[in-house]
Amino acid sequence: MKYDIILFDIDDTLLDYGQAEAHAFTSSCRDYAITLAGSDYVERYRMINQQLWLDFEQGKVTLEELKQERFRQLFAENNPHIAADEFSACYLDYLGEGSFLIEGAVELCSSLHGHCRMAVITNGILEVQLSRIGKAGLNPFFEHIIVSEETGYQKPHKGIFDYAFAKLGATDPSKIIIIGDSLTSDMQGGINSGIATCWFNPHQKSNMTAVKPDFEIQQLSELISIVNG
Repeated sequence: MKYDIILFDIDDTLLDYGQAEAHAFTSSCRDYAITLAGSDYVERYRMINQQLWLDFEQGKVTLEELKQERFRQLFAENNPHIAADEFSACYLDYLGEGSFLIEGAVELCSSLHGHCRMAVITNGILEVQLSRIGKAGLNPFFEHIIVSEETGYQKPHKGIFDYAFAKLGATDPSKIIIIGDSLTSDMQGGINSGIATCWFNPHQKSNMTAVKPDFEIQQLSELISIVNG
Protein backbone atom coordinates (compact mmCIF):
# COMPACT_ATOMS: atom_id res chain seq x y z
CA MET A 1 0.00 0.00 0.00
CA LYS A 2 1.16 3.55 -0.65
CA TYR A 3 0.42 4.60 2.94
CA ASP A 4 0.95 2.40 5.98
CA ILE A 5 -0.63 4.74 8.54
CA ILE A 6 -3.83 6.77 8.25
CA LEU A 7 -4.57 9.54 10.73
CA PHE A 8 -8.28 10.33 10.93
CA ASP A 9 -9.87 13.54 12.05
CA ILE A 10 -13.18 12.88 13.81
CA ASP A 11 -15.52 15.87 13.62
CA ASP A 12 -17.21 16.19 10.23
CA THR A 13 -14.93 13.47 8.89
CA LEU A 14 -16.17 10.32 10.63
CA LEU A 15 -18.74 11.82 13.01
CA ASP A 16 -21.27 14.55 12.27
CA TYR A 17 -20.40 17.37 14.63
CA GLY A 18 -23.31 19.55 13.53
CA GLN A 19 -25.83 16.97 14.68
CA ALA A 20 -23.99 16.40 17.95
CA GLU A 21 -23.81 20.13 18.59
CA ALA A 22 -27.50 20.65 17.84
CA HIS A 23 -28.47 17.79 20.16
CA ALA A 24 -26.31 19.11 22.99
CA PHE A 25 -27.38 22.72 22.62
CA THR A 26 -31.12 22.16 22.30
CA SER A 27 -31.12 19.61 25.14
CA SER A 28 -29.21 21.96 27.44
CA CYS A 29 -31.49 24.89 26.60
CA ARG A 30 -34.49 22.70 27.38
CA ASP A 31 -33.04 21.86 30.78
CA TYR A 32 -32.51 25.56 31.48
CA ALA A 33 -35.95 26.55 30.17
CA ILE A 34 -34.45 28.67 27.40
CA THR A 35 -36.90 29.17 24.53
CA LEU A 36 -35.24 28.80 21.15
CA ALA A 37 -38.30 29.33 18.94
CA GLY A 38 -38.03 32.62 17.11
CA SER A 39 -34.57 33.37 18.51
CA ASP A 40 -31.18 33.45 16.83
CA TYR A 41 -29.49 31.67 19.72
CA VAL A 42 -28.37 28.67 17.70
CA GLU A 43 -26.75 30.72 14.96
CA ARG A 44 -25.15 33.09 17.46
CA TYR A 45 -23.75 30.20 19.44
CA ARG A 46 -22.25 28.59 16.33
CA MET A 47 -20.59 31.84 15.31
CA ILE A 48 -19.13 32.39 18.77
CA ASN A 49 -18.03 28.77 19.08
CA GLN A 50 -16.40 28.67 15.65
CA GLN A 51 -14.38 31.78 16.35
CA LEU A 52 -13.22 30.48 19.72
CA TRP A 53 -12.10 27.18 18.19
CA LEU A 54 -10.09 29.11 15.61
CA ASP A 55 -8.60 31.11 18.48
CA PHE A 56 -7.81 27.82 20.23
CA GLU A 57 -6.03 26.47 17.12
CA GLN A 58 -3.91 29.62 17.14
CA GLY A 59 -3.16 29.38 20.86
CA LYS A 60 -5.08 32.52 21.76
CA VAL A 61 -7.34 30.80 24.30
CA THR A 62 -7.02 27.65 26.36
CA LEU A 63 -9.49 24.80 26.19
CA GLU A 64 -10.76 25.59 29.67
CA GLU A 65 -11.37 29.19 28.66
CA LEU A 66 -13.16 28.11 25.50
CA LYS A 67 -15.56 25.82 27.36
CA GLN A 68 -17.05 28.65 29.37
CA GLU A 69 -16.36 31.75 27.27
CA ARG A 70 -18.66 30.67 24.45
CA PHE A 71 -21.62 30.55 26.83
CA ARG A 72 -20.59 33.63 28.76
CA GLN A 73 -20.65 35.61 25.51
CA LEU A 74 -23.92 34.02 24.39
CA PHE A 75 -25.82 34.74 27.60
CA ALA A 76 -24.28 38.15 28.35
CA GLU A 77 -27.18 40.13 26.89
CA ASN A 78 -30.33 38.09 27.45
CA ASN A 79 -29.67 35.53 30.18
CA PRO A 80 -26.86 36.91 32.38
CA HIS A 81 -28.25 34.98 35.36
CA ILE A 82 -27.22 31.64 33.81
CA ALA A 83 -23.83 30.45 35.08
CA ALA A 84 -21.64 29.72 32.08
CA ASP A 85 -19.68 27.00 33.88
CA GLU A 86 -22.81 25.11 34.92
CA PHE A 87 -24.39 25.35 31.47
CA SER A 88 -21.09 24.21 29.93
CA ALA A 89 -21.01 21.08 32.11
CA CYS A 90 -24.56 20.24 31.05
CA TYR A 91 -23.76 20.88 27.41
CA LEU A 92 -20.66 18.67 27.46
CA ASP A 93 -22.60 15.79 28.99
CA TYR A 94 -25.05 15.92 26.11
CA LEU A 95 -22.29 16.45 23.54
CA GLY A 96 -20.69 13.21 24.65
CA GLU A 97 -23.84 11.42 23.48
CA GLY A 98 -23.41 12.72 19.93
CA SER A 99 -22.28 9.65 18.01
CA PHE A 100 -23.88 10.49 14.66
CA LEU A 101 -21.89 8.82 11.87
CA ILE A 102 -20.93 10.40 8.56
CA GLU A 103 -22.19 8.32 5.63
CA GLY A 104 -19.65 5.64 4.74
CA ALA A 105 -17.54 6.03 7.90
CA VAL A 106 -17.95 2.48 9.21
CA GLU A 107 -17.63 0.98 5.74
CA LEU A 108 -14.37 2.85 5.12
CA CYS A 109 -12.84 1.86 8.45
CA SER A 110 -13.93 -1.76 7.95
CA SER A 111 -12.40 -1.87 4.48
CA LEU A 112 -9.04 -0.50 5.64
CA HIS A 113 -8.84 -2.32 8.96
CA GLY A 114 -6.17 -5.01 8.90
CA HIS A 115 -4.57 -3.61 5.74
CA CYS A 116 -3.01 -0.50 7.28
CA ARG A 117 -2.61 1.09 10.68
CA MET A 118 -5.19 3.65 11.76
CA ALA A 119 -5.32 6.24 14.50
CA VAL A 120 -7.45 9.25 15.44
CA ILE A 121 -5.97 12.72 15.84
CA THR A 122 -8.56 15.24 16.98
CA ASN A 123 -8.84 18.61 18.62
CA GLY A 124 -11.34 18.60 21.43
CA ILE A 125 -12.22 17.64 24.95
CA LEU A 126 -10.83 14.24 25.88
CA GLU A 127 -13.83 12.86 27.77
CA VAL A 128 -16.30 14.07 25.14
CA GLN A 129 -14.37 12.72 22.15
CA LEU A 130 -13.71 9.32 23.72
CA SER A 131 -17.39 9.02 24.60
CA ARG A 132 -18.59 9.88 21.10
CA ILE A 133 -16.12 7.57 19.35
CA GLY A 134 -16.98 4.73 21.70
CA LYS A 135 -20.74 5.15 21.32
CA ALA A 136 -20.31 5.17 17.53
CA GLY A 137 -18.59 1.78 17.70
CA LEU A 138 -15.39 3.00 16.06
CA ASN A 139 -12.92 2.09 18.83
CA PRO A 140 -11.91 -1.35 17.44
CA PHE A 141 -10.55 0.20 14.26
CA PHE A 142 -7.93 2.43 15.87
CA GLU A 143 -4.60 1.70 17.53
CA HIS A 144 -4.65 5.05 19.31
CA ILE A 145 -7.14 7.86 19.85
CA ILE A 146 -5.14 11.05 20.30
CA VAL A 147 -7.02 14.08 21.60
CA SER A 148 -5.43 17.52 21.81
CA GLU A 149 -6.34 17.93 25.49
CA GLU A 150 -4.04 15.07 26.52
CA THR A 151 -1.08 16.20 24.41
CA GLY A 152 -0.87 19.88 25.29
CA TYR A 153 -0.97 20.78 21.60
CA GLN A 154 -3.74 21.19 19.07
CA LYS A 155 -3.83 20.82 15.31
CA PRO A 156 -2.25 22.37 13.28
CA HIS A 157 0.65 22.49 15.77
CA LYS A 158 3.38 20.01 14.91
CA GLY A 159 3.52 18.95 18.57
CA ILE A 160 0.33 16.89 18.41
CA PHE A 161 1.61 15.09 15.30
CA ASP A 162 4.98 14.38 16.92
CA TYR A 163 3.05 12.93 19.86
CA ALA A 164 1.06 10.72 17.47
CA PHE A 165 4.17 9.55 15.63
CA ALA A 166 5.82 8.62 18.92
CA LYS A 167 2.74 6.67 20.03
CA LEU A 168 2.70 4.79 16.73
CA GLY A 169 6.46 4.32 16.53
CA ALA A 170 6.27 5.92 13.08
CA THR A 171 9.56 6.96 11.53
CA ASP A 172 8.75 7.43 7.83
CA PRO A 173 6.51 10.46 7.18
CA SER A 174 6.18 9.52 3.50
CA LYS A 175 4.07 6.51 4.51
CA ILE A 176 1.56 8.52 6.57
CA ILE A 177 -1.56 10.37 5.41
CA ILE A 178 -4.12 12.43 7.29
CA ILE A 179 -7.76 12.78 6.24
CA GLY A 180 -9.91 15.59 7.60
CA ASP A 181 -12.39 18.30 6.73
CA SER A 182 -10.48 21.34 8.00
CA LEU A 183 -7.95 23.13 5.83
CA THR A 184 -6.60 25.23 8.70
CA SER A 185 -6.40 22.40 11.21
CA ASP A 186 -6.04 19.00 9.53
CA MET A 187 -4.45 19.90 6.21
CA GLN A 188 -2.17 22.61 7.57
CA GLY A 189 -1.17 20.31 10.40
CA GLY A 190 -0.29 17.55 7.98
CA ILE A 191 1.76 19.94 5.87
CA ASN A 192 3.56 21.22 8.99
CA SER A 193 4.47 17.63 9.82
CA GLY A 194 5.60 16.57 6.36
CA ILE A 195 2.91 13.97 5.74
CA ALA A 196 0.40 13.54 2.91
CA THR A 197 -2.95 15.30 3.24
CA CYS A 198 -6.43 14.37 2.04
CA TRP A 199 -9.15 17.00 2.31
CA PHE A 200 -12.63 15.54 2.85
CA ASN A 201 -14.86 18.10 1.15
CA PRO A 202 -18.33 16.56 0.66
CA HIS A 203 -20.01 19.92 0.08
CA GLN A 204 -17.40 20.99 -2.49
CA LYS A 205 -16.47 24.17 -0.69
CA SER A 206 -14.10 26.55 -2.45
CA ASN A 207 -10.59 26.60 -1.06
CA MET A 208 -9.90 30.30 -0.50
CA THR A 209 -6.80 29.66 1.59
CA ALA A 210 -3.13 29.18 0.80
CA VAL A 211 -3.35 25.57 2.05
CA LYS A 212 -2.98 23.06 -0.79
CA PRO A 213 -3.88 19.46 0.16
CA ASP A 214 -2.35 16.58 -1.78
CA PHE A 215 -5.76 15.02 -2.38
CA GLU A 216 -9.40 16.09 -2.23
CA ILE A 217 -12.39 13.75 -1.98
CA GLN A 218 -16.15 14.16 -1.73
CA GLN A 219 -16.97 10.66 -0.48
CA LEU A 220 -15.11 8.71 2.19
CA SER A 221 -14.88 5.62 -0.03
CA GLU A 222 -12.58 7.55 -2.37
CA LEU A 223 -9.81 7.35 0.24
CA ILE A 224 -9.31 3.62 -0.44
CA SER A 225 -7.83 4.09 -3.91
CA ILE A 226 -5.58 6.88 -2.61
CA VAL A 227 -4.23 4.67 0.19
CA ASN A 228 -3.72 1.77 -2.20
CA GLY A 229 -1.83 4.02 -4.60
